[in-house]
Amino acid sequence: MSSFKALQVSEAAEGRFESKIVDRVIDELPAGEVLIRVSYSSLNFKDALSASGNRGVTRSFPHTPGIDAAGVVASSSVGEFAEGDEVIVTGYDLGMNTAGGFGQYIRVPAAWVIKRPQGLSLREAMILGTAGLTAALCVDKLEQAGLEPGEAPVLVTGATGGVGSIAVALLASLGYKVAAVTGKADQAEFLTRLGASQIVERAALQAGVEKALLKEQWGGAVDTVGGDILFNVVKSLRRGASVACCGLTAGTHFQASVLPFILRGVNLLGVDSVEIPLVVKASMWDKLSLQWKLANLDDLSQEVGLEQLPEAIERILTGGQVGRVLVRVG
Repeated sequence: MSSFKALQVSEAAEGRFESKIVDRVIDELPAGEVLIRVSYSSLNFKDALSASGNRGVTRSFPHTPGIDAAGVVASSSVGEFAEGDEVIVTGYDLGMNTAGGFGQYIRVPAAWVIKRPQGLSLREAMILGTAGLTAALCVDKLEQAGLEPGEAPVLVTGATGGVGSIAVALLASLGYKVAAVTGKADQAEFLTRLGASQIVERAALQAGVEKALLKEQWGGAVDTVGGDILFNVVKSLRRGASVACCGLTAGTHFQASVLPFILRGVNLLGVDSVEIPLVVKASMWDKLSLQWKLANLDDLSQEVGLEQLPEAIERILTGGQVGRVLVRVG
């Protein structure tokens, strides 16, 4: 039986959870048509929740998180994939209740796997990861709703995070003026380097919760945080504009009113990157590898090995992560 290294999260005494690098056996992996030798993964907020024992993400432990994986097919029982193919897996149940990308091997259903687009390396694909896929889906949905480059800036909340930083860079590369929201004043230069033309303090987005409407400012928005900040964004969209909603770090509820919708005709667009059809994911990866390919991917990320993951997980849980964390696995 072949063994491999993996980050394993186990429940310790008194409900505490601890992470350590262990040797696992390939035969212990769940059933699936495709066995993949993982080269890279990435760290997402959902991974950190899983690693901290959040039962809403992962039901049983010990467990290996990692909702993203890019690597090489080691074996396949289906004709679509052959040994040596370079592939990407994001979302579905990977890293939630199925052993994930923080291990050197994963075994998954073929219906979760796409071949690496020619315009991206495995490393570049995992700098993007689920965060990049989500940012692309947000921008795509906004453009389908009528967003075009213009005078009014597009707002991005949680702009220093994974989805937010890629959304800033992607929108800027497509010719949009970008207003980046952050509570990290010391990261203004980072956001400006990604393409933001305006920095908005998070506190400004938290004011006016009690008001039914706020001043019209934004031509569109990508919201990664949720909560009352999301609805303040809704209340400050220009007439007919839209916000794509994909996150919840500021909360799952907000104080709502129908007035922005019926007086200004604005739109709240929900974005899911986990359970969408594989063909939709593949089309977004194609865009990210071609006409939407970012030239500054290395500016967005820091690289860690499996051994550094516990420290990086703690940083993302305490709100200290900036940009993306690329995980070197293989």
